[in-house]
Amino acid sequence: MDPAPTVTKVPTGPPADPTNPAAKRADVETGDRSREKKTTRKQARVAKRPTPELRQSRVEMTRVDLWSVLKVSLCFYLAGLAVLIIAGLVVWLLLDASGGIRNFERFMGDIMSADNYRLVASRILAGSALIGLVLVALMTILTVIAAALYNVFSDLVGGVEVTLVEAE
Repeated sequence: MDPAPTVTKVPTGPPADPTNPAAKRADVETGDRSREKKTTRKQARVAKRPTPELRQSRVEMTRVDLWSVLKVSLCFYLAGLAVLIIAGLVVWLLLDASGGIRNFERFMGDIMSADNYRLVASRILAGSALIGLVLVALMTILTVIAAALYNVFSDLVGGVEVTLVEAE
């Protein structure tokens, strides 16, 4: 913590009039030299301002709670799946509006010698969602396994060391 600042007497009234003899006498009696030291007081205020010191602390992360990793990774991967499905829907709608889906269906029909080859959007969306959910489950399990391995390795060789800096 910073030391407590020292308070010095600073005149609060207007500066004394140099042409008034009574004001000169009052300056001499009270020892007020505010007119003479005006610039040096400003310089002293600037010089006395304490610079904020940065506090640093070193923290070692040795264990990770597996339940927290499970919850965060599940939320993260589900959000990623939602973004991918929405992006896929937008791309599908753009291709459908531009005629790209019809051209692809005609091309695949020619290759496979099928007269009525059609892509069914609802089945593609359902398949994508199911495959995405399976991938979310697998990636969440792999993330929890990786966190458990981190706990084992941090017991053997120490955890990750982080330096925290507090700035104002």
